[in-house]
Amino acid sequence: MGSERKNLAENRKARHDYFIEETYEAGIELFGTEVKSVKLGKANLKDSYAEIKNNEIFVYNMHISPYEKGNIFNRDPLRPKKLLMHKNEIRRLSGYVSQKGYTLVPIALYQVRGLVKVELALAKGKKLYDKREDIAKRDAQREVEKHFKERYR
Repeated sequence: MGSERKNLAENRKARHDYFIEETYEAGIELFGTEVKSVKLGKANLKDSYAEIKNNEIFVYNMHISPYEKGNIFNRDPLRPKKLLMHKNEIRRLSGYVSQKGYTLVPIALYQVRGLVKVELALAKGKKLYDKREDIAKRDAQREVEKHFKERYR
């Protein structure tokens, strides 16, 4: 087993709604049936966010569907999940989050060497005109690529 990264879930909307300043890798505290469900790809990061409380980081609104063979061992799909990071990283992030406009957003859920990890982003919210600007740039880039493709056929 190498250290390949296997994506399990992704929050694509986060890159549209936020400027991503930095990303961090964090472990996540899950129970057995939750791990099985995540490895089957039944996790949803849409509208999820992270908060720092009592020098611990928790992820809210991350939906992990109940494992179909889990019966009584299944947990609440939307329960807050604790992230595992070093204390100095948590302190550094809490300093950023206390500044105006910064938030912590989970971008991806992936598996490395059998462990489930979360890619956590320090992000700043985009305004509506920023979103429109990004869409215009993306459309312009597509037009350029289309033009070159037609020209060099």
